[in-house]
Amino acid sequence: MEERIEDDDGDVLAALSNVPPRRKSHSHSQQLEITGSQRRNTGRKHSLDEVRIPNNINIDIDRFYDSSDDEFFTSCSSDASIGSFCVLGNLSQRHEYTSQFLEMKPSPNDHNRPLPEFVASGGGNGIFKVPIRAAVHPARPPSLELRPHPLRETQFGGFLRTIVCTETQLWAGQESGLRFWNLSDAYGAGAENAAPFHESAQTSPTMCLIVDAGNRLVWTGHKDGKIRSWKMDQSLDGTPFREGLSWQAHRPPVLSMVITSYGDLWSGSEGGVIKIWPWEAIEKSLSLKMEERHMAALLVERSYIDLRSQVTINGVCNISASDVKYLLSDNSRAKVWSAGFLSFALWDARTRELLKVFNVDGQTENRVDLPSVQDSTIEDEMKIKFVSISKKEKPQGSFGFLQRSRNAIMGAAGAVRRVAVKGAFGDDHRRTEALVLTRDGMIWTGCMNGLLVQWDGNGNRLQDFHHHSFAVQCFCTFGSRIWVGYLSGTVQVLDLEGNLLGGWVAHGSPVLKMAVGADYVFTLANHGGIRGWNITSPGPLDNILCSELASKELLYTKLENLKLLTGTWNVGQERASHDSLRTWLGSAASDVDIVVVGLQEVEMGAGFLAMSAAKETVGLEGSSIGQWWMDTIGKTLDEGSTFERVGSRQLAGLLIAVWVRKNLIPHVGDVDAAAVPCGFGRAIGNKGAVALRMRVYDRMMCFVNCHFAAHLEAVNRRNADFDHVYRTMIFSRPSNLLNAAAAGVSTAVQIHRGTNKALLRSQAMGVHSEDGKPELSEADMITFLGDFNYRLHGISYDEARDFVSQRCFDWLRERDQLRAEMKAGKVFQGMREALIKFPPTYKFERHRAGLSGYDSSEKKRIPAWCDRILYRDSRSALVSECNLECPVVSSILQYEACMDVTGSDHKPVRCIFSVNIAHIDESIRRQEFGEIIGSDKKIKSLLEKLCDVPETTVSTNNIILQNHDTSILRITNKCRKDKAIFEIICQGQSTIKEDGQASDHRPRGAFGFPQWVEGSMNQVSGIAKLIPAVWNGKHESVGVYDCQIVLLVLWLNQVTPATGIIKPGQIAEVSVHHQEFHTLEEFVDGIPQNWWCEDTRGKEVILAVNVWGSCTTETRSHRICVRHCFSAKKIHIDSRPNNSIKIEGNIFNPSEF
Repeated sequence: MEERIEDDDGDVLAALSNVPPRRKSHSHSQQLEITGSQRRNTGRKHSLDEVRIPNNINIDIDRFYDSSDDEFFTSCSSDASIGSFCVLGNLSQRHEYTSQFLEMKPSPNDHNRPLPEFVASGGGNGIFKVPIRAAVHPARPPSLELRPHPLRETQFGGFLRTIVCTETQLWAGQESGLRFWNLSDAYGAGAENAAPFHESAQTSPTMCLIVDAGNRLVWTGHKDGKIRSWKMDQSLDGTPFREGLSWQAHRPPVLSMVITSYGDLWSGSEGGVIKIWPWEAIEKSLSLKMEERHMAALLVERSYIDLRSQVTINGVCNISASDVKYLLSDNSRAKVWSAGFLSFALWDARTRELLKVFNVDGQTENRVDLPSVQDSTIEDEMKIKFVSISKKEKPQGSFGFLQRSRNAIMGAAGAVRRVAVKGAFGDDHRRTEALVLTRDGMIWTGCMNGLLVQWDGNGNRLQDFHHHSFAVQCFCTFGSRIWVGYLSGTVQVLDLEGNLLGGWVAHGSPVLKMAVGADYVFTLANHGGIRGWNITSPGPLDNILCSELASKELLYTKLENLKLLTGTWNVGQERASHDSLRTWLGSAASDVDIVVVGLQEVEMGAGFLAMSAAKETVGLEGSSIGQWWMDTIGKTLDEGSTFERVGSRQLAGLLIAVWVRKNLIPHVGDVDAAAVPCGFGRAIGNKGAVALRMRVYDRMMCFVNCHFAAHLEAVNRRNADFDHVYRTMIFSRPSNLLNAAAAGVSTAVQIHRGTNKALLRSQAMGVHSEDGKPELSEADMITFLGDFNYRLHGISYDEARDFVSQRCFDWLRERDQLRAEMKAGKVFQGMREALIKFPPTYKFERHRAGLSGYDSSEKKRIPAWCDRILYRDSRSALVSECNLECPVVSSILQYEACMDVTGSDHKPVRCIFSVNIAHIDESIRRQEFGEIIGSDKKIKSLLEKLCDVPETTVSTNNIILQNHDTSILRITNKCRKDKAIFEIICQGQSTIKEDGQASDHRPRGAFGFPQWVEGSMNQVSGIAKLIPAVWNGKHESVGVYDCQIVLLVLWLNQVTPATGIIKPGQIAEVSVHHQEFHTLEEFVDGIPQNWWCEDTRGKEVILAVNVWGSCTTETRSHRICVRHCFSAKKIHIDSRPNNSIKIEGNIFNPSEF
């Protein structure tokens, strides 16, 4: 599995060669004592310039290499103020412009010259390592970015939720219709920085997709209960393409669909409802003209067969009433699997009879569905009583109230968690989340706990495999490999025996669906990105592609620059004046692109804190005062005209909000929020942190507003608060109305419930990422701001005021608790802070200007720098150039306190950053990827070897069936090295004319077989014939059985088209038989109306034996003509209420019907 690519450097200060030697530092958490005389003697000995960034930065542009762990949407900005460097096609030009960008240095008199910075120790260790990005990830195969990760905000109403591939196209179902890509254009440039695609007219959200290659249609099931058909061959004139045949299949959403081996369409919905739409009705409706479309829809709509009603006798139903989430057609056995989360049903695809009902453990069930009764234990959990104070008791003050509130809230939160875990998880860790049929005839299911289960075709559980702990989300199979997509974003590749061949992190969010097409396995992530992985991966092709892509890195690298204003203020429950906000933010925001504001003590008080904590337990946040602050700051920033607020989060008295300049909005998104309470047993938000995470030019930035424990001696508690925040902060909730609306639409399309619940469980268990790292550690840039409450240690009030009045900040910095703890590597490990050159910002008397305003009450609190702003970017050393390996490099231009603002006992602090960002131009990279695949000689040579289709032969091209004879078709794999994967389909059926010629062959749905053709298969190796057999559902064989096959049993009146794998040098035998008569049924509104028996003599079908290799989607085909040349007759049988049958004398020609 993949390990995070991170830097192994230790303390960055130790790597400097041109800075003064480090002094021996001490930690105030150790409470070292220093006498007053010692302080006086050392006070003036330290320089303000203890740690400076050297100016002689040598930039080695040849170091550019490597690739990124993140997959992000990119766009080119034409706004010069943002500092965008557009992509140049010439490598030397890119080299020159990149060098100029990196070597830009301000003049000595420039007010934007970067300030010297202090860097904390411990940044190179454990969870505080800086993740180093790259353009070609060395721990996973290179991928084709068909659709780079789009910003969530751009997908409002258009989230992609499922994909399917035809031979030449990839179709995606979205919340407003469909889109498809022609895979021949997969390396081109289109909208959304993706490959060119085409969209349909708007429809209800798409729930499921299936391909009907026989009729060149794509069928879709929708949330409005309709089934729609779409032509693969669309006339593309620039307008949205439209549906063909459509009808109302269900009232609730269509959750699943499948086309059986006979061409019938099955659909599943809520409540265990399964309907069959016979191919004959669909075929007739498709043949009608456009003006007869309403009649066509009505014809199909009334032709359904309701399987649930057929297996319900006297009100007792033998199948589950749970939603039919998955339908699977086992064409090798002519069976259909229907699955809910905890049960399966096995059906005969021809007779539509229920064969078996069994649970996820493989145990057969005799089910009687009863009305659901609420679990009494859950009911008991929800009956939580808050015990009030007895009349005889007296209030114990605000602390007593808070303590009781805390106990009640913790009890309520615990009960909510237990109910959620029981209701959402309970036994649900065994729930089925995915289903697939492999070429060897086995069925595989994936569970919520990551378990992979192998079943035979009769529903017998064979064996389990557990290669990953996260929930399985989807399967994909091709040849002798199985691809598995997980909730964690991981993809694994297995062989048919369940052995793990490889795996990697494919996306930064759950893998929802996978599909095979054009020699790629495409994966759709929950965030909407689509990547294509070569079908040979993991394999020798990957290393060559990685090397070639890395050599072209400069061609697809883009560099941006922006300015970031961050401000923190403990407002002490006061409301600021307009002048105060202009002084603090307005005057500095005119030249910045992003504004981040963190407030503390917006609102306090025991009642408010208790209410806030209670609201958090049910997912609510915010207050009227918090909203007032955001509105007032928005007016100061000219919100609506110049800036837009993109996110906010409030936890009790903590508030953070972000504004982005409007011309930067297209490049900023995926804004998520988080909150971590630290007060009163980590339950109340009087202390803690709120944070926002967002993508800016494809790079992840986090902003964390903190308020830590107070009091001089509480250093260890403050350190612990930071550690708790850093380790447990989990981002999930959309933080503004746009995100909330987008998320709501996404939920409406019913993202897999397993995804949501597994995410909930991972959060409850403290799981942050696959490797267990905190989410904050994976950001490209983190900014911490707030009232950290670190004080000046070992100094008196008078001494501190004396040094402040003399502006001797160098000596005061030596008494700063935060600086000492950072030096010792105990807090904010690896973070940076500009050298402080402003007076301590705490504690002041309100509305008193100047330094005379420091606390003069009896407590005389020692002035301190409580309010701070720190950051960490992508650098793993003090000096590093900005490139794809180190994508975010920041410097501080201003770091100051607004001493003229007097509305609180704290002074507001602000910091302006200059941020350089390197990211990938995905359009250019995709183009280069295509050129490498198409022109590189090594790759072409390797693909020719890997993608060769084994040579096969068939024993005959013509089969004549008569007198109930059985004909044998032999398929020989003449290749001595590679397996041959084959499938036999029916390309069409026709009637033989009197002159012996066949009419036009019409295919059934998905090249399904007519019901009068039967087949079975054996395999032989050399001269010795091996005869597989089935007794009691168990596979056995006579002789030495070393072949991988699909076992095909010849059941009476059952069609079993062949599919399987032929090992090198072996032969597969397929027996073909026919039925002279077979019975057909007609249903109207789910009720059987007529039966008739059709004479199948005088019919002809064209079979195609399609053969693949293990590493290519290209096929070779053998065409087989199967004919029975007798004249055709048809006898009609009319149904009666008593089910008696009467044979009528009318004889019809099959072509009349």
